[in-house]
Amino acid sequence: MRYLLIVCSLVSASLPAWAAEFTTCRGEFAFCGASPATPTGELITVRTATGTAQFREAVAVCPIVTGTALADLNGGNMKGTCKAAPGEVWSLFFPFKEVPQAPSWSVAPTNPHTFVTSEAYQMTNMFSFSCKKANVVNGVRLSNCYGPINENLDGTHLPLGALVFSGAPANVGFAVSAAVPQ
Repeated sequence: MRYLLIVCSLVSASLPAWAAEFTTCRGEFAFCGASPATPTGELITVRTATGTAQFREAVAVCPIVTGTALADLNGGNMKGTCKAAPGEVWSLFFPFKEVPQAPSWSVAPTNPHTFVTSEAYQMTNMFSFSCKKANVVNGVRLSNCYGPINENLDGTHLPLGALVFSGAPANVGFAVSAAVPQ
């Protein structure tokens, strides 16, 4: 619970009050907080306070879990509801201490840490983005989640040199992360 309060504080401090619509969603969701991502070479459209913006896109393979999670109904590419389209789930957040992780998808401890973004170590935001349900590996249903590279939770560009929080393995090129408010 302590991690959930920390993350909620980080998220809400980084967003204008009018932008976010935080809620909890119940049911299936993708947990990307412990996943690395890979650039796709495509662009993704992100909702912002003034409309939309485009960013470089990354994909993360994330386990699908069932429970209650934090969502921003106005964030990512959510459309004001916890209900996902058929064959999809939302990538949401819960402060898991351990979750199934690549490559074996066995349960392992998460790795909460901060790092400073650079050319070699960038961040991806998967919070409140849609994911396509994928295959099952070692009994774990997986999803392919698509999100922006170097995007703040408010839809603005995050410059290199920013401090971010992640639960993904350390020293991966594109960790699923969130910016730490300055």
